[in-house]
Formats: sequence, C-alpha cells, structure tokens
Amino acid sequence: PLIAWNRHVETIFASFFRSTPQVRLRRECLRVKDGGSVALDWISGDHRRLPPDSPVLILLPGLTGGSQDSYVRHMLTKANGKGWRVVVFNSRGCGESPVTTPQFYSASFLGDTYEVVKHVGARYPEANLYAVGWSLGANILVRYLGKESHACPLSGAVSLCNPFNLVIADEDFHKGFNNVYDKALASALCKIFKKHALLFEDMGGEFNIPLAANAKSVRDFDEGLTRVSFGFKSVDDYYSNSSSCDSIKHVKRPLLCIQAENDPIAPSRAIPREDIEENPNCMLIVTPKGGHLGWVAGAEAPLGAPWTDPVVMDFLEYLERGASKTGKFLGDSEAVQRSSGELHHIEV
Repeated sequence: PLIAWNRHVETIFASFFRSTPQVRLRRECLRVKDGGSVALDWISGDHRRLPPDSPVLILLPGLTGGSQDSYVRHMLTKANGKGWRVVVFNSRGCGESPVTTPQFYSASFLGDTYEVVKHVGARYPEANLYAVGWSLGANILVRYLGKESHACPLSGAVSLCNPFNLVIADEDFHKGFNNVYDKALASALCKIFKKHALLFEDMGGEFNIPLAANAKSVRDFDEGLTRVSFGFKSVDDYYSNSSSCDSIKHVKRPLLCIQAENDPIAPSRAIPREDIEENPNCMLIVTPKGGHLGWVAGAEAPLGAPWTDPVVMDFLEYLERGASKTGKFLGDSEAVQRSSGELHHIEV
C-alpha cells in the first residue's frame, strides 16, 4: 500500500528496485528476410532438459526492453519453473541485439514477429506456441493476432500494459510528470541509435538523422526516423495506423488483456472495452492501481514478481490443458469462455 499510493511511485519503484532473477541464457541471432537481425534468448540447457512437446512461450518486451529487464526475467523464470520452454524476442537493437540494416523496429512493423513465430514453431513442431507482450510489445502482439486472425499459429496470448491507442498515449505522454518517462525512453532510443549511427549516415529524403540522434522525446525520434522508415506521412499517421485497438475485433485466439486504471503510459481511456467485451475470444482485467509495468503486490511483493505473473501462467496453463498436441483449440471461443466463466470483462 505504501508503494501503490501513487502511480508514478509504483512505476518507478518497480523499474529501479524490483529484483532481477539470474538466469543463464543462450542467444540465437536470427537473420530475417530484409537482412535485419533479431536476437532470441533461450534458457540455457532447456533444449536438452525439456521434452520436444513442452509448450513454448515467446516474450515480447516493451519499447527498448529486452531479456535484461526484471519484468521479463520474472515471467521467464515463472514459466520455466512450470516446465515451459521460454524465449525472449529482442527486437532490432534491443537487449544488445545486432542492427545490420538501417532500420529499427516499430509499432507498425510485424515482419520480424511473423518470422520469429514461424522460426520457433519450426524448431519445436510438436509444441503449442503462446506469447506474452508488455507495453509496445503487447501492442505489436495484439496487432499480430488481429492480422493473422484464424490462421494464427499461437494457441493463446497475454497483453499487459498495452497502450492500445498510440494517438491517445502520445497526448498523455506530454502531460505533467509523464514528460519524465518520455525523456527517459527518448534517451534510451538515442543510446541504441548512436551505437549504430554509421548505418544511417547516408540516409536522405525525409529522414532527419540529427533529430533522431538527439531526440528529447519519443515523438522527436519517430519524426526523424521511425515514421519515414516505415512509409508514413507524419508521426500522427504512424501512431494512428499502428494502434492495436483496431485489431481486437479480428482476434480469433484466446487473449487475456491486463491493464491498470492509473497507468501513466497506457491510458485507461484508450482501452477498447466494447470490442474486447464483444469478442468472445478476449478477456479484460482492469485493476484500479498498478502504474506502468508495476503491480507491486502479491506473494512476492515488493521486490519480487508482480502479482500478474501467476495470473498469466494460470491462464496459459488452462489453455495448454485444453489444447491438443496437434495445435487445435477448444473451438473459436470456448477456451476463453470456460476460463472466464462466461465473463469477458472483469473490473478488479
């Protein structure tokens, strides 16, 4: 209660003081079709220890995040302790993932996600695949679920702290204390960019490399680099067309969304509540507190795993028990309906 009295205190406390479990990881660098690279971090030894049909969980961290982050490590160890094979998808430049072409990742770009899911599925064809995403990673994951719809190879997914509507999220990013997060994320983006600046030095056209390299806000970085890289006329055009709120109605796999009402980075007013409620494949939990990637509560509070981790695993293990080893599901929406007791919108 002392930590959760203020959303900013909870967010910052979790970011700086939450413990980071020590795990030995085995890195696999995956070269994708356009020549770019992403880094997949597997738990060392699991390829020998776990049977080939063990369920596989793909983790998608938030903006600039990777396998080094505490919230990722806690989810990784929680799932692995239950016999799941876990892999962290470090996007281009994140988690020390190499950047081999003059292009980073973005909220709009699903190409790497398609290739990672396909690659992991081919490596473990006997296993069911699942995914968990946080913040921007959650936005990308939900967009992927919507685009793939009935053809999606995932057996289920969880979205946490999803901004959903990037236009609304950007509006709130420039209000009051939120500017602190904006500057911190911009600084992290610039740090990644400067490591690979030589790749971008000859970029012409609408690119504004000095603006991206010295961005004071995420919007500056997106104006100078991201929106141009991915063919958008403006930053607002990029945000509008990269929001996952429009994807919910097309999701055909069991999806659990967990949000905090007081999240300063993923505003609650951006949650597509009606679309989630109308889609029998989706379930929503909204907590009054939690901040952004905080949720400092539960059995391991205040320094251990957030209370959401065991909830996520309960949901995924329920789906795994119901899914056959051939990758078929309990019907289009039956798994979620049974899991939620016919209740698709939960206020905690």
